[in-house]
Amino acid sequence: MGITQMLAKLAVPAIRVLVVEVPGQWSTRVELEDQMLRRGWRRAWSPADADVLAVCGVPGPELTQLVDRLWEQMPGPRVHADMPSTSTVSSALDDAITRYIDTTHHKHDASSRPQEPRLPHDDTDHGSDDAMSHSSHDTMDDDHGGMDHDSHTDMDHNGHGHMGHSDHADIDDSGHGGMDHSDHGDMEMSPGGIPLAQGGPDRDGLEMDVLHLTLGPILAYWPAGLAMNCTLQGDVVVDSDASIVDGHTSPVPAPGLSPAMRCDNVMSLLALAGADDLAARARQTRDHLLRGDHSEAHDGLERLHRAIRRSWLLRGSLRRVLVLDHLECQRYGLPASCRGDAYDRMLRTLTRIQVAVDGGGPTVDDDVSWQVLPDLVIGLELATLRLGVASVNLQPLPAHGVAHD
Repeated sequence: MGITQMLAKLAVPAIRVLVVEVPGQWSTRVELEDQMLRRGWRRAWSPADADVLAVCGVPGPELTQLVDRLWEQMPGPRVHADMPSTSTVSSALDDAITRYIDTTHHKHDASSRPQEPRLPHDDTDHGSDDAMSHSSHDTMDDDHGGMDHDSHTDMDHNGHGHMGHSDHADIDDSGHGGMDHSDHGDMEMSPGGIPLAQGGPDRDGLEMDVLHLTLGPILAYWPAGLAMNCTLQGDVVVDSDASIVDGHTSPVPAPGLSPAMRCDNVMSLLALAGADDLAARARQTRDHLLRGDHSEAHDGLERLHRAIRRSWLLRGSLRRVLVLDHLECQRYGLPASCRGDAYDRMLRTLTRIQVAVDGGGPTVDDDVSWQVLPDLVIGLELATLRLGVASVNLQPLPAHGVAHD
C-alpha cells in the first residue's frame, strides 16, 4: 500500500458531507444524518469544506443544475453520492468510501476537470444560473462548524453582513456564482462581473446601499428547495419574495407535520443559534420519535426543555427575533401559536410535542405556508433572518415528480 492510499484511509473518519435535500425527501436526509453519526462524519457548511456531495432524493431539472454547480466548487478529492431513497443511504455511503480512497479515480477526476471556471455568459439558462449562485453563496455564508455559541452568533452577523461584497466576489471568480447583468438592471458591475450595491432612498430620506441577495435553495438548516430573494438596505430586509425550485412540476401532496418533524425544526433553530449541544439532544430525541421509543422520547424532551430554559445565552440570542403580535397573526392568517418571538415559539413547539408523545391528543395543525414568509421577514436584520424562518413550523414542501419509496 502506497503512502497516498494510507493517508486516504486515515482521512475517512474525518469526512465532511455537503447535504442536498430534495423537497419531499425529509426522511432520506434524516437517515443520512443517522448514518453520518454512526461513521463519525460531520456536516460540511460549504463546497470548499466538503469531501462528499450527498444528494437526498432525485432532483428535478432546476435543482440538478444547482447540484452540478456545487459539484464544480468542491476541491478534490471529492465524491458524489446519490441517495434516491432511505434504503439506498447506507450502500451509497459505503460506495463513497470506496471511491474516496481510490487514488486512480481522483487522478482521473482532477485531469478531466475544467481548467477555467464557468463564467456568466457561458450559461444559456439564466434563471438556473442565478439560483445556483445564491444557493451556494449562502451555503458558504454559514461556515461556522466547531464554533461555540457566542462566537457563532458574531460570525452569523458579520458573515451575512459582508457576504454580498468580498465573499461574493470569491465565489463568482471561481465559477460558482455567475450572474447575467440583466439580473440587476443598470446596476454598476465590477471588472469581474460581480454586482455591486447601489444607492437607494432610506425611510429617513437618506441614501443607503441597496443589495439583492438570495437565500437557498441549498442551505444548511433551511427548508429544502426554498429560495428567498431579499432586497437589503444596509443589513435590513426591505423587500422579499419566495419561490420553490422545480415548482412547475406536478407535486405529490405533502404530509402534515409530525412530532418528529417538529423536533427536527427545533434542532435546526438550535443549530443556527450555535447551541450545538442542545441541537444534538434535539436530534437524538427526533430519532427516538422516529423509532417509536416513546419513553426515551419523553425523557429526552423533558431534559431538552429544562436545558433550553436554563440557557440564558440561548434566550438572549432568540429574544426579539421575528416578533409577531396578535394583529400580525390575524393579518397574515397565522395560528395563535406563532405569537411572540423565536424563543417563545420554540418552547411552545416543544410543549406541543410533549403533549403528542404523552397521548394528550393529536398534534395541533399550526404549520405555516411558505408563501407568507416574504411578508414576515420584512424589517428583519439579515443576521436574524434565518433564525426567524427556522422559528416557524413551515408546512413540508411537496415532493416533485415521482415519489420514491
